Amino acid sequence: MRRLSILFLLFSLIYVNLPVGEASAQTLEPEVQESVRTVTTLSENYGTAFGFGFLMNNFGFGVGGELRKVVSSQTELTASLRVTGLRDASEQTFTDFFFGQQVIPNKFQRAFSFPLMLGMRQRLFPEFVQDNYRFFASASMGPSVALSYPYFDDINNNGFREQFQNFFEPVNDIFSGLGEGEWHWGGAGELKLGVDIGDNFTRLSSVEFGYFFYYYPDGIQIMMPNQPAMRTNVNPGQDPFIVDQNGELVMEPFFEPQSFFGTPQITFTFGWLW
Repeated sequence: MRRLSILFLLFSLIYVNLPVGEASAQTLEPEVQESVRTVTTLSENYGTAFGFGFLMNNFGFGVGGELRKVVSSQTELTASLRVTGLRDASEQTFTDFFFGQQVIPNKFQRAFSFPLMLGMRQRLFPEFVQDNYRFFASASMGPSVALSYPYFDDINNNGFREQFQNFFEPVNDIFSGLGEGEWHWGGAGELKLGVDIGDNFTRLSSVEFGYFFYYYPDGIQIMMPNQPAMRTNVNPGQDPFIVDQNGELVMEPFFEPQSFFGTPQITFTFGWLW
């Protein structure tokens, strides 16, 4: 009890001699300082870029090259040349279980396109996003030429692939029929959002997501233009197809030529900056 009294007396003396305001423990935080971010321009890091692009869309795969040129603080002009496939939106590919052969029902022609496009890329949010992730919005357009050639050997030139026991028209491989191809002139364009990755300003690595489209005024006949006319009422054992006096199938219109082709697209570009 005597020891407790002595400790209480010492504590009282210390408390009385403390300056006002030091008896309570407080942590005073410094004022928040606003960080000043210096916005760098594209031209401070590079002036020209060149890359090879690999793209995927509903038409398949494509490859090409792209040249970029910085023309203002956050803007680039672009020029690109590519080769991509063209498909009808209704196409479905079936693979033979035993032999692995792929067949697309109702397909009439294969087609490849070669778009040459000029465009512009504008950097987004340079004040808030660091230089190692540079976001861009871009748009481009230009002329395009397409090559279409037969998907199957149309022996009787009726625009329909016969697959009967006594008359069978085989599917061409990807190179067969090129000599019978036809060229088509049109236009192409795309709208994209993308990001250039990395703060090494000698290497180009970018990923872009967008929408790609073609327009060919005269149309391209991707799917079969004709199909056999069918009887409305078929008796047992009767041929369901209508034939003419010469025993040939009577044809009626099926698919029309397609002028507009559009698809979502993802593009990977790798190259150099200088």
